[in-house]
Amino acid sequence: QVQLVESGGGLVQAGGSLRLSCADSRRTSSNNAVGWFRQAPGKEREFVAAISWNGGTTNYADSVKARFTISRDRAKNTVYLQMNSLQPEDTALYYCAASRGSIPTMRGTDYRYWGQGTQVTVSS
Repeated sequence: QVQLVESGGGLVQAGGSLRLSCADSRRTSSNNAVGWFRQAPGKEREFVAAISWNGGTTNYADSVKARFTISRDRAKNTVYLQMNSLQPEDTALYYCAASRGSIPTMRGTDYRYWGQGTQVTVSS
């Protein structure tokens, strides 16, 4: 069973950067797409970014395109989310998830395994 652990969250000022990591400790998601989602208090979970099993295809929400970059290191079984130009509206609990397949879709229901999340707080 896939076990995903997120790290890298924290408090940052607007305009700052953070890099989130999603480690698959059981090394079983190497053939699956991995996505990042976020949920702010009182809001529904929303898609942020996803990457295909080999890193060749990526997908981004319009709200983060050009500011966030998703990548993966298959040797380390880790997926990263580099977040630049952070804004207060990016404040949320960020989750990574492993897809049931290899295509980086935007639908949360396509993802089978989820981590516990890492908190990102952006102050104005």
